[in-house]
Order: sequence, then C-alpha cells, then structure tokens
Amino acid sequence: MNSLRPKGAIIVGIGANLASPEHGAPGDACIAAVQALAEAGLTVIQQSPWYESAPVPVSDQPWYVNGVIEVQTSLSPKDLMGLLAATEQRFGRIRTVRNEARVLDLDLIAYGERVETGDGEETQALVIPHPRLHQRAFVLLPLADILPDWRHPVTGLGAVEMTAALPDGQEIRKLV
Repeated sequence: MNSLRPKGAIIVGIGANLASPEHGAPGDACIAAVQALAEAGLTVIQQSPWYESAPVPVSDQPWYVNGVIEVQTSLSPKDLMGLLAATEQRFGRIRTVRNEARVLDLDLIAYGERVETGDGEETQALVIPHPRLHQRAFVLLPLADILPDWRHPVTGLGAVEMTAALPDGQEIRKLV
C-alpha cells in the first residue's frame, strides 16, 4: 500500500436500517449504493466489511448495516456531497428528522487532509472531516479494517487509536 494514501483518502460512510422499495433489505441497499456510486463515476478503491450496529443515539429503530468505502474522484467535496445526497434521494430517502431511520445514509467522512468547519452563511454548510466520526463505532471499525494507518486531519489520531477510545455501550458486530 502507498504510505501516502491513508492521508489522502476520500472516505464515504454507508448505512441503512430500512428496506428500500427498489433494492430490498438494508444490506442489499448498501451494496447497491456502492454500485450506484461507482456507476456515477467514483472509483471505489476499497470497501470495508459490513457491520450491523444498534442505532446511535440509542432508540427503538431497527439495527443498521454500515460500512465505509475509500474512493477516488475529481469532484470537489461540495460536488461529492451533492452526489451522495442525490444518491440517497434516488434510493428513497426523505430527510425530515435528525437521526431517523433511513433507507440509505451516505456521509462524507473525510476528503484527504481537507478541513472544512462549516463556518459561514450556508444552512447546509460542509463539515469535513465528519464531526462525529471519532464517536461512532459503525464508522471507525470499518475504517480501521481498510485504512488502519489513516489519521484524523485535525486531531492526528489514527483510526485504530480512535477505535480504542470509543465510548462504551455501542453494540456492533461484523457481518460474515
């Protein structure tokens, strides 16, 4: 592996906990989302194993299927976010309430070493890296599987270090 790639990695988080009308069970929708992103022009470099995780924050929602992919693209972070949102919408996601159950959730976890704080006038301001990635087992475990040497561009902590520091109580298991 190129030792520079983890620093320059573009990482997308994928999750679902509701069946998709077109793609079926959450795991099938996640697999279809990876294919849809590749068809839209992203080069998928690597894909993590899939995990099943309890909702965060804790609720009575169904468990999620989650994973991450490392991609290459010439899209800017803002345009990549637009592609992710359009793909979610194509899969039937309608955003109404934060942390609600969903047929597909695509998050830009990191875009190389870029840091965007979301400051400014925009209501949907871009924040990179994802502001809660260090708190989410469903992001960190799959990330550590494919990019164990990846380091957070703000804190400098590695994926494995952040995984070890996760708060207790997140139920998660690797799917086989």
